[in-house]
Amino acid sequence: MQDLQQIFNHIQEIKKKQKDIKAAYRDALAASSEYKNLVDKSKELRARKKEIEMSVKSDFSGEFQKLDDYKVDLESDMTMLSDAAMTKLMKGETVEVTDEYNNNYEPVFSVKFKKA
Repeated sequence: MQDLQQIFNHIQEIKKKQKDIKAAYRDALAASSEYKNLVDKSKELRARKKEIEMSVKSDFSGEFQKLDDYKVDLESDMTMLSDAAMTKLMKGETVEVTDEYNNNYEPVFSVKFKKA
C-alpha cells in the first residue's frame, strides 16, 4: 500500500491536470462566437423564467413559508439522527434504521481533509 503522502500528492497532481484541461476548454468556448450568442440568449431566457417563477411564487407565499420551516426542521432532525447514530456506534451497538417499505439503512462515515 502506498504512503498516505504519496496518495495525497497524486490526487493533487490529478486535480491540477483536470484544472488545466477545463481551463483550455473554457478558453475554446470563449473563442466561439456562436457559443457567445447562445449564452446571451440563454441569459435572456433565464431572466424571463425568473420573472415567471417569482410571479407564481408570490401566489404560493404561505406554502413557501411552510417549505422553509420544513427545511429547518429537516436539518435539525438530520443532526439529531447523526448524533444518535454516533452515540449508539460509540457504545458498540448496531446502528440501523428501516423505512416504510422495510428497506434497511446503515450509516456511512467518511473522512475528509481540510487545510490546517
